[in-house]
Amino acid sequence: MPLFSFEGKSPRVHPDAFVAPTATLVGDVTVEAGASVWYGAVIRADYSPVVIRSGANVQDGSVLHGPPDLPTIVGAGATVAHLCVVHGAVLEERCLVANGCTVLDGARIGAGALVAAHSVVASNFEVPPGFLVAGSPAVVKRPVAGSPAEMWVKMNPPAYADLAARHMRGVAEVG
Repeated sequence: MPLFSFEGKSPRVHPDAFVAPTATLVGDVTVEAGASVWYGAVIRADYSPVVIRSGANVQDGSVLHGPPDLPTIVGAGATVAHLCVVHGAVLEERCLVANGCTVLDGARIGAGALVAAHSVVASNFEVPPGFLVAGSPAVVKRPVAGSPAEMWVKMNPPAYADLAARHMRGVAEVG
């Protein structure tokens, strides 16, 4: 896995975390136990720290970064799905940011919330815990509980924990 030090700060990856061999981590990045960072993801912490909490997953092709003095935090069990941009935002525990979303500076995604695919969460916008937001700019639509979105929020963290364990045991370069 490509890990790069920048100005004396190096990524810290817990031995029980999975970081795909093609993910790139630069600078003040922390990946906690049980977290996963998937193929082609880029986590660049040159201006401010990026923290991936335990059991969180950052999926293929996503980019995490932040401006000076505004850390990017992915909470325990949270999901950043495929091809997302998370920039200087806080994602609370077990929230899900679906495929192709952009979450901008100072935004906060509440615990158990879901940001619908291809949505843009504006700077400093706060998604209430347990709510679904959608659109560009994203607006609050309804509670996650009782909706089809609830299944994704609940099943994604354990499914990706299992998949990460399988990749840690079974992925091998060919040729």
